[in-house]
Amino acid sequence: MKAITLGPEGTYSHRAARAVADEVTFSESVTAIVEAVAAGDYRRGVVPIENSIEGSVTETLDALSSHEVSVVEEVVTPIRHALIAAGESFDVVASHSQALAQCRGFLESEYPDVNLEAVASTARGVERSRDDDAVAAIAHPDNAGDDLRVLAEDIQDRSSNATRFFVIAPAGERSDAGGKSTIIVNPNANYPGLLLELLEAFADRDINLSRVESRPTGDRLGDYLFHIDFEAGLYEDHARAAVEDVSDIADDGWVRRLGSYDTRHVV
Repeated sequence: MKAITLGPEGTYSHRAARAVADEVTFSESVTAIVEAVAAGDYRRGVVPIENSIEGSVTETLDALSSHEVSVVEEVVTPIRHALIAAGESFDVVASHSQALAQCRGFLESEYPDVNLEAVASTARGVERSRDDDAVAAIAHPDNAGDDLRVLAEDIQDRSSNATRFFVIAPAGERSDAGGKSTIIVNPNANYPGLLLELLEAFADRDINLSRVESRPTGDRLGDYLFHIDFEAGLYEDHARAAVEDVSDIADDGWVRRLGSYDTRHVV
């Protein structure tokens, strides 16, 4: 199977994608990945959804709410950041903005005077380092190869750092089977107690919510939609009943069922 994910080769997204696909191609835009899968150009896409330190990836949330796709699996991988460079002396550290943020404590302590440069991916930072000896990178230590040095390993501020990736597929492959489910709710309404009503649909049935995220709809200031992950499969009666209640509450808007799925852990 062929999948598309964030590139270039060597990103954490690439590591996650290799667990679910025999062949991996690359894009530098989450939105472009979701669009390609929605159009049927790829059977699978792998996109980051949440990091344990920096939280949800807003570009992914917005792309999922704008395009009809399904979530068929989630991949969780630990994030091991290393400082990689040609030598000990450098003026710039380049990496993805989230990687820079995840290593903020280390950088402020050990390299307070270097300039930080946000690039499209951790692997792109490594490419910058290969092209310029004055640039160091933050990436997985395996990305150093034979031509760069690993100056420090496990520099992330928290050892529990991990990222969740969604494996997405065309909407027609949505499944109700799995231990977790994701829905997106656009209630097209705003009144006191609205969010409480949505959450009570799950609480009343003893369904645990593992993530609730609000994002502006983009239609009017103050209008929000909600991304909800819960720990039950849509094949289960109580989960179906909860989503039906949510659909009734959002009668003037819409509810998108991204599907149910299981979790794969990739080291």
